[in-house]
Amino acid sequence: MLSNLKKYNIILASNSPRRKELLQRLGIPFKVRTLFGIDESFPASLRGEDIVRYISRVKASAYRSSMASDDLLIAADTIVYLEGEVLGKPKDAEEAKQMLRRLSGKIHQVITGVTILTQERTDDFAVTSQVRFSELTDEEIDYYVNNFLPFDKAGAYGIQEWIGLVAVEEIKGSYFNVVGLPIQRLYQHLKDF
Repeated sequence: MLSNLKKYNIILASNSPRRKELLQRLGIPFKVRTLFGIDESFPASLRGEDIVRYISRVKASAYRSSMASDDLLIAADTIVYLEGEVLGKPKDAEEAKQMLRRLSGKIHQVITGVTILTQERTDDFAVTSQVRFSELTDEEIDYYVNNFLPFDKAGAYGIQEWIGLVAVEEIKGSYFNVVGLPIQRLYQHLKDF
């Protein structure tokens, strides 16, 4: 599958073990390359999918000058979006607990933007999944934050972890998008690339 990609050196521009695992499942060879210090701020006027598309394009563009003519780069950004506000990665345990209290008993969106970049072409898209959390007790929130340390995850949670088992009542959309990479849509874009 994806024989059209054989002419490319595929690069995943992410340090996320979850994105790496999902891309590996497609069965295509790739390398991970990460740059640190990329500015992930965005214009305040942007909302929802426009935010992650903007950030994924910024991330991809940071690699352009170091790309060879046969490189194909995949960059992504995921946010948790609650009532029009972005919940990013928590800076500490207290902020993680505050985020989970805010998500408790509510519906939020997980939005991922993906940019596919070569020297000749740029393709980007965004996928939104809706997630409904059950009511969480302070004891459950403390247990999760103290045992799973979700500081590298948007919205302070990983759906594939304990919290996903006990809190997620319903998902509308792609489960893998909530994990961090909408692999089905990525596959379709790569197939047509």
